[in-house]
Order: sequence, then C-alpha cells, then structure tokens
Amino acid sequence: MIPELGNFALYIAFGFSLLLSILPFIGLRKSNMGLMQTAPNLAVGLFVFTLFAFLCLVFAFVTDDFTVLNVAQNSNSALPVQYKFAASFGSHEGSFLLWLLMQSGWACAVAVWSKSLPTTMRTRVLMVIGWICVGFYAYIITVSNPFDRTLPFFPVDGADLNPLLQDIGMIIHPPLLYMGYVGMSICFSFAIAALLSGDLDSTWAKWSRPWTAVAWGFLTLGITIGSWWAYSELGWGGWWFWDPVENASLMPWLVATALLHSLAVAEKRNAFKSWTVFLAIASFSLSLLGTFLVRSGVIVSVHAFATDPARGVFILVLLAIVIGGSLLLYSLKAGLIKSVGKFSIFSRESSLWLNNVFLVAATIIVLLGTLLPLVHKEIGLGTISIGEPFFNQMFTYLIVPFALLIGIAPHIRWKQDKPNKFVATPLIICLASVALSYLWLVVEFGEVKGLAWLSTSLFWWIILFTAVELVKTTQKVRLTKLPLSHFAMVLGHVGLAFVIAGVGLTSQYSTERDVKMFVGGSESFSGFDFKFVKLQDVKGPNYDGWAAQIDITQQGQEVSTLLAEKRFYPVQRNTMTEAAIDATFFRDIYISLGEQLPDKGWALRLHLKPYVRWFWFGGIVVAFAGALIVADKRYRQQKSSVRVRSSAAAEIV
Repeated sequence: MIPELGNFALYIAFGFSLLLSILPFIGLRKSNMGLMQTAPNLAVGLFVFTLFAFLCLVFAFVTDDFTVLNVAQNSNSALPVQYKFAASFGSHEGSFLLWLLMQSGWACAVAVWSKSLPTTMRTRVLMVIGWICVGFYAYIITVSNPFDRTLPFFPVDGADLNPLLQDIGMIIHPPLLYMGYVGMSICFSFAIAALLSGDLDSTWAKWSRPWTAVAWGFLTLGITIGSWWAYSELGWGGWWFWDPVENASLMPWLVATALLHSLAVAEKRNAFKSWTVFLAIASFSLSLLGTFLVRSGVIVSVHAFATDPARGVFILVLLAIVIGGSLLLYSLKAGLIKSVGKFSIFSRESSLWLNNVFLVAATIIVLLGTLLPLVHKEIGLGTISIGEPFFNQMFTYLIVPFALLIGIAPHIRWKQDKPNKFVATPLIICLASVALSYLWLVVEFGEVKGLAWLSTSLFWWIILFTAVELVKTTQKVRLTKLPLSHFAMVLGHVGLAFVIAGVGLTSQYSTERDVKMFVGGSESFSGFDFKFVKLQDVKGPNYDGWAAQIDITQQGQEVSTLLAEKRFYPVQRNTMTEAAIDATFFRDIYISLGEQLPDKGWALRLHLKPYVRWFWFGGIVVAFAGALIVADKRYRQQKSSVRVRSSAAAEIV
C-alpha cells in the first residue's frame, strides 16, 4: 500500500510541475497577479508530494518490502538500517528520485525565502524551474519509476546493496553532490528569467549570487566527500581518479566558481553581464551533462549507474531541449545586454576576467579529456585512453598563473590601478614563498622535488598575499565591520592554497610498497616498523571475513594499531578490501590486505601519504566560504535594493 501511495504522490507532483510551468506563464502574459501568486504555493506543493514519495521509498527499503523491484534489486534483510537508507538512492531509480527531491526542495526554498523579490521576477524564476521539472518528472514516471512492483512473484530476500556503497561516505556524498548539481538550476533559472524579462541590470546578479554560493558550496562538499570515500573505500589509496564521473562533477564546479566571481563583478561594477548569463547557463548544462554520463551507460566507472539505452536517450533529449533552448534564447537576447561598467587593462575587473578565462580553459580540458575517447570510439576510430598524465600536465600549466592571480587580484583596485605599485610587495612575497617552501621540503623530506616546490611556493604566495591584504584592509576598516563576503573571499583563497599544497606534496612524496608478511613477522617502511600480530575472523551483519592486526611503531614508540580487513559478502559473492588508515593532519599510514599466498603468507600494500588530508581540509574550508557569502546581511536585505517596474503589464515574459 505504501509504495502505491508513493507512486501516486509522484503523479501528483508531476501535476504540480505542469501547473507551475503553465499558470505563472499565463499570469505573466495576461498581467494576472492572482495567477502569478500561485507559483510559490505550487512550488511548495511540488516539494511536499515529492518528499512524501521519497519517504515512501525509504519506508519500503527499511521494512524490506521486496515486492518493490527497486528494493529487491538493491537491498537485503541483513543490510544495516543506515545502508538501507543509502540503498534508497543507491540505484538509478532511487538516485533520480533523490534528484527530484533536491530540485523540488530548491524550488520550495526560492518560493519561501525570496519574498523580497519583485513578484514578476520570482514568478519567472519558479516558472523556469517548473519547465525543468516537467521533463524530469516525466522521465521518472515513464522509464525510471522507483515503485515498480515484482508482483505476483517476488523474492523472499533482496540482492543486497553493492558493497562499494556500504560506507558512511555514500550516505553523505550523493545528497551533498545532488544539492550542488540541482542548485545550479536556480542560478540558471534566474538567468533565463532575466533574459525573458529583458531586465538584466546588476540587481539580478545580486539576487542570484547567494543561491549560486549555496549550490557551489554543496557541490564543493560533495566532491570533497566523494574523493574521501574513494580514498578510504576502494582500497588502493587513490584520492582522485580523473574518472569520467569525477570529471562530470568537476566541470560544473569549475564553471560555477567562474560564475561566482563574475556575479561579483556584475553586481558591484555592472560589467560582465552577458558573460555572467552564459556562465549561469553553462553551469547547469554541465550538471545535466554529468547526469547523462552517469546514467546513460556510455561510460564504465565504479561511480556510474548501469542502465538501459532507452533511459540514456530520454536524458539526451532532455539535455538537448534544455541546453539548446537556453542557448537559443541567449543568442536572441545577448545583443540587448549592455555592460556599462568601464575598466582599464590593469584593474580588478581584468584580473577577475582572467580568473574566468583560466577556469573555463580548465573546464574545456576536462570536457575534451572526458568526451574525446567516447566520441573516438563511437565514430569507429577505435579506442583511445586519456588518463592522469594528460590532466595533471594540463592543470599544472593552468594552476600556476591562476594561483599567482589569486594572490595579487584582491590588492588591485576596481576600475583602474597603477602597475608600478605592484613591484616591491610581489617580489618580496615571491622570494619569501620560494625560500619558505625550500626550507619546508628540506627539513621534512630531505629532498626537494620540482612540482612539490612549485605547489608549496604557490601555497605560501596565496597565504602571504591574503594575510597582507587582510592587514591592509583592517587598517582602514575595523575587522568586525568587514562584510562576511570579504571573509568568504579570504577563506576561499586559503582553502584553495591548502588544496594546491596537499595535491603537490602527496603526489610527489607518497610512497607505497607491496610486501609479503606472515603472522608474527615484521617489515620496515618509510621510517615505520610494521608487525603482523595476528589474523582474526570478522563477522558483520551481512558479511564475514578476516582482519590483520598490524602494530605500527617508530623508533620504538607505539604509533597505532590497525585492522586491515578482507570482507566477503555472500549474497553478491563479492570480496572487498577494507583499508586501515592511521590519519593525522600531516600524513596518513594506509594499509590494504591482499590475498593469502600459497605459502600461507599474506600480501599487504603499505602506503605513506604525506599531507593528503590537506586536500579535503581545503575543500571543506572552500565550501564554508560559500556559506559565509549567504550569511552576508546584504543578501537578507534585498528588498531595499530592488527596482520594481511601475506596471507589470509592460513586462515581456
């Protein structure tokens, strides 16, 4: 009965999306305020019924209702309850329902928290969201319904959740990532609404900036947690794959980062308006492209959802309609967008424009590296591989000027500045950065590797420039009087500095070694001593296996005791490695248990990964910067800055 109620709620939600796409449109065309004011209520209703449908699906998983095909294929009665919850969105159907829950939630948030916007603008934004929702609700109802039944014949138990997904990271990672993915639809909707109305002054940028910051922050957290999950769960110590699915989430993040900076210029200087609209369209378009890549079956990845071609075609059609329609509208309206802000070559506007250029160039590199092998194969030219060396090399070329610009840009004035002012300070900071980095690497690692020296020099460049900027600013304005958006800039740059340093150090100084160990035996590796104390049986709720107890010491001092596991999941007949990690802020000791060898020894892989956690720490700091942008009181007081037209009838839909 509960699954039927959930299915019925989905159909009602589809009806709400249709009404949200039609009634506000009619209201705008006829200047009917009553019809326009239905949009917020319809958005709330859309969310309520979608939430009810999602809770019905969760209930089916938690109660082991194997008459539901989705539950039978992705759960098991022995599965722990927290993973039953994760299994509700661990399948293709469930993940898409989670997507719709996030989409309707964003629509509801706009309806509730954008009351200060002009009625016509809020109506247009919600109407555009309604247009998006119609396609995706039609998709889930017709070809990807999570409530399909197995009746009259159903299994007594389920096929279990993929063991790779039975991890705390997969409970947190998908909702965060989807909040970011779907959140890009809000800045997209603001941009399309502004194009429809022709009202593209700086106020639309101010309205959309906090929504973009929230979505960008969630996307940052989602990518960060996803990287941590892959590192801890897959058992080989990798923290970034350049996997097509990872690339699919990185591309909208890069464009959204450019969009955030461009929105700041559009808001403060009334410039970059046409470019900002394009970035808003591109960010959501890349989110949809990522959805297609993950769910169409065109790629093979540990992250991807296997599915049938019909679903891929449906998503491809939606992709073409949304992207094609928005770009057509942009091409028709772009000529009417006039940026009145004037600035010289040496100005903060120019530096932010260069910032955008580097981010878009990085996006194009990732896009080509991801899609080119697919296109090459589909047109019959054979299989090619574009892997880690290509991406690493190309990103190195881009990250150096990008990081240099991040350090110096906040010191440049808006509109125009004098280049001769920027000689002494950058020279001093450059020398200090290079010297501090060299000393750091010599003291800690005993050798200096070129890429590590470069990355840590960039780290100090950003940190020192940020500190100087903060000191100079607080000499003019009290620290407590600075807007939160200024602290967001500081944290965003500092977080990125930690990411750059972490990537450089862990990629250059990580070491690993494959060893054969017997119970009671010892090995030395990278200054640590590892003793295989014992092998013990492990019994979990839906698995059993073995755990190797490894005692770690350094110069006779106890460091840690780790249990590296090998788990067997009998339902899926899968054996999984559960890595053991001793983590500190400055290094990880990572142990993977391999197979037992014919002579009763065990294969183990030992890793020492310095500064790997700086990557995730930096990502969390960057995401927190997005929260500070939203907390800025200027975005809670938008009403006073809104310019309302005297007659709604004069506006064009």
